[in-house]
Amino acid sequence: MSSRSFRRPLGLLAVGAFAAATLVAGAGAGPVTFGQHFHGNHYSGGNWGGYVSFGSFTTATAGWTEPSATCKSSNDLFAPWVGIDGDGSSSVEQTGVATDCSSGSPQYQAWYEMYPAAPVYYSASEAPVKAGDHLTATVTRSNNSYKLDLKNDTQGWTKTTTQSLNAKHSSAEAIIESPTDSYPSISGGVKFDGVKFDGKNLADTSPQGLNADDGGSATWTPGAIGSDGQSFSMTRQ
Repeated sequence: MSSRSFRRPLGLLAVGAFAAATLVAGAGAGPVTFGQHFHGNHYSGGNWGGYVSFGSFTTATAGWTEPSATCKSSNDLFAPWVGIDGDGSSSVEQTGVATDCSSGSPQYQAWYEMYPAAPVYYSASEAPVKAGDHLTATVTRSNNSYKLDLKNDTQGWTKTTTQSLNAKHSSAEAIIESPTDSYPSISGGVKFDGVKFDGKNLADTSPQGLNADDGGSATWTPGAIGSDGQSFSMTRQ
């Protein structure tokens, strides 16, 4: 256990739930064991990074272009996601797309999660994702009710679910994460756009950047927020 403030294990492909289910994104991919978060309250250098703003937000939205990934090992796994909570809290309400290399080739999986509940995957037939698609994710809170929307702007589908959770409402974020602390090679990095919390541009919500560790050999770093106040890129350094 790290001496740093413990955050939570990611349930993105949580072993208990995953072992009982079929991987929806492609045959041959097997279960992956995931590590723990050691983020704590604004701890930079854990297994996820991006921009986080602290406060009791009711909406978080962002878009990204799903990058082309090349698997370096079957342990590689990463996901761009948008969420409320998660930094400084033990709950997260999030939705995004996971790229899983456990089969030896990248498999794209649309999902949502109301942590600490298990993640829920959309089937590849109802929510297909491929590299180059533009996705938009939005989490909207009303008291303890959460509406999670994931839209593939390129392919024209939208998945929406409404869930309930008694959560802390501590933050909002646009993130890339590798629960295994092992990112695949990602061509051009990950570019977020249209990032808004409570309808305000990311730049106007006192955001703080977080670096993500990549197996101890490199760092994924958020670039400066664009002149539009809504965009940034994560690149490997």
